[in-house]
Amino acid sequence: MISESFEDILIYFSKSLLGKENEDDILWDLAKNCIAKLGFVDCVIYILDQETDILVQKAAYGPKSPKDKTLFNHLEIVLGQGITGTVAKTGIAEIINNTSEDPRYIEDDDNRLSEICVPIAHENIVYGVIDCEHPEIGFFTPHHLKMLTAVASICAIKIKSVRANRELAEKQDKLLKIREEMLELKLRALNSQLNPHFVFNSLNAIQYFVTSEKKIPALEYLSTFSRLMRFYLKQLDKDTVSLYNEIDMLNWYLKLQKLRYDDSFEYTITLEKTMDKLEEAIIPAFIIHTLFENIIEHSMFNHHKGQHFNIVFKASAKEVIVDVEYRELDSDVANQPEYRDSILKWQDQIELLNTVKGYAIQNKNVTVTNGTKEYRKTTLTLPNLM
Repeated sequence: MISESFEDILIYFSKSLLGKENEDDILWDLAKNCIAKLGFVDCVIYILDQETDILVQKAAYGPKSPKDKTLFNHLEIVLGQGITGTVAKTGIAEIINNTSEDPRYIEDDDNRLSEICVPIAHENIVYGVIDCEHPEIGFFTPHHLKMLTAVASICAIKIKSVRANRELAEKQDKLLKIREEMLELKLRALNSQLNPHFVFNSLNAIQYFVTSEKKIPALEYLSTFSRLMRFYLKQLDKDTVSLYNEIDMLNWYLKLQKLRYDDSFEYTITLEKTMDKLEEAIIPAFIIHTLFENIIEHSMFNHHKGQHFNIVFKASAKEVIVDVEYRELDSDVANQPEYRDSILKWQDQIELLNTVKGYAIQNKNVTVTNGTKEYRKTTLTLPNLM
């Protein structure tokens, strides 16, 4: 016998869900309160795991759950298996008047003769199943089915809302984390670009020209230093940079590094293009500078005098490739100065950008032999974000 009217049950259940933002709370409220009001003696609620296609018991009313929010010997059913699995697969409710005559029946805690099984579904998505059993043959009626279907529909809409809110919160958390990581990356990159040894040594080199009364080179290098500093500060709030501006930056940077290291190296920059409007090429910021900072510092620390950096940019509509070829000599990694530890590690930066931005930046290093000399060739592939 139904203890309360259909309308009262729906009103109660709808109101009870208003403050619930947890699936377990929704399902236990359905089992402990709503099902009880329908006058049933046994009910188990399953949730479908979309990844494994397995129905997992999450809440129950009756012998399976004699205490508050406890579930004894919970059962798992493969999608399509048994009556419950069939309903979850088809999305069509079923009433079994005599389970002893249905080969699909799966006995749980006891053998019962009547079963009604209703999908918790909304917009052709099955979230779970309400499975009720009774020891009497032919206990469940079409009226029971009508009520359970309405309750299951309300439950499905609420579950969809809870999952959508959870997914939105996860996306917002992920976006916030990405923003924090990108800000940290920019600050680390700026700290690396403005590391005191580079700044002070560049200024000392410029000061030398001033005290030696070499005004023209002093003004030239001071102007280059100023442009480079402005470029760094201007780019701090940007994730991308035009290829032309980045090449200008590289020229300024290498010019100052060459001055800083007493002309210990030479460099050439070549630009090849396979697109009509090369000036529109856009690449991720804070990449090329970090590459060359690592290369220059590594080479100069190990006293690789007479070094020549042959730099070739190849730009297309889809990507920008940077080839850097230079002498590969022995290095002393163990005894490098402490300040180099503050320089942003090249591979760390690439991994972070690929993770948070999905740039798919690639970096390849090979050794090239030319006669008796060995050269190291670094190839950097960047997306063209135009």
